[in-house]
Amino acid sequence: MSNFFLYPLLIIVGLLFFISLVFIVKQQTAVLIETFGKFTSVRHSGIQFKIPFIQRIAGRVSLKIQQLDVIVETKTLDDVFVKLKVSVQYVVIREKVYEAFYKLEYPHDQITSYVFDVVRAEVPKMKLDDVFVKKDDIAIAVKSELQDAMLEYGYDIIKTLVTDIDPDAQVKEAMNRINASEREKIAAQFEGDAARILIVEKAKAEAESKRLQGQGIADQRREIARGLEESVEVLNKVGINSQEASALIVVTQHYDTLQSIGEETNTNLILLPNSPQAGSDMLNNMVASFTASNMIGEQMKKTNPKKDS
Repeated sequence: MSNFFLYPLLIIVGLLFFISLVFIVKQQTAVLIETFGKFTSVRHSGIQFKIPFIQRIAGRVSLKIQQLDVIVETKTLDDVFVKLKVSVQYVVIREKVYEAFYKLEYPHDQITSYVFDVVRAEVPKMKLDDVFVKKDDIAIAVKSELQDAMLEYGYDIIKTLVTDIDPDAQVKEAMNRINASEREKIAAQFEGDAARILIVEKAKAEAESKRLQGQGIADQRREIARGLEESVEVLNKVGINSQEASALIVVTQHYDTLQSIGEETNTNLILLPNSPQAGSDMLNNMVASFTASNMIGEQMKKTNPKKDS
């Protein structure tokens, strides 16, 4: 009966001994072994052994690249409060696992302190606009300071990035208003230039139109004068002097005008005298014109008797 309980007990003890003897280390991980509380060795990935009850695992350190985001609030040279988000990417140096584990208890706090110190030393030297432009310079300064300080503790700073710059809400609103005003100013300038170009081009077009219109009127009058000259020459050849020929041409144009007006069925034009004496003057002129026409006709008959026969 005693053997019935002894064998399972031995098996359990053996399993416990084996479990305490063997341990496994994951990839990109380092395990620190202590013997009676004193550091003995660093074990890396794979199956490892330790002496049960004598040696123990003091801790595990990740060898992967890690990232710490630090938000720092500080003031710029132009007295604007701004929050910067600095991302620090770091890794434990494989050969300095001992320093990383034993020398530095809170690495996150240590890195955060250095980030605060550097950012609050660099940003107050810059205006707000320069902070946006020179954020890479701030990141380089943070990395340089951290690299020198953390290397002693077994940490390598891979990269530092200023991932966000957040001024006060009122400052952002003011910046947006300034930007909007600048854009409205530029838009107004473009609109003014466009309006000025339209006015200039319109003036040029009107000037060209007037020039061409004047040229047309001049050509028209030139042709009218040439036609009158030819008409007078023809009438002079049949014995009509220049004064009589001019009167005949005026009367002919007068009646041609009246005939053209009468042919338009939808016209609303009414010719009225512009003074009390104008009516009688018009009648006298028409009588004189008819008389002159008759005299011209008699004269032409006398001049060309053969044509009448």
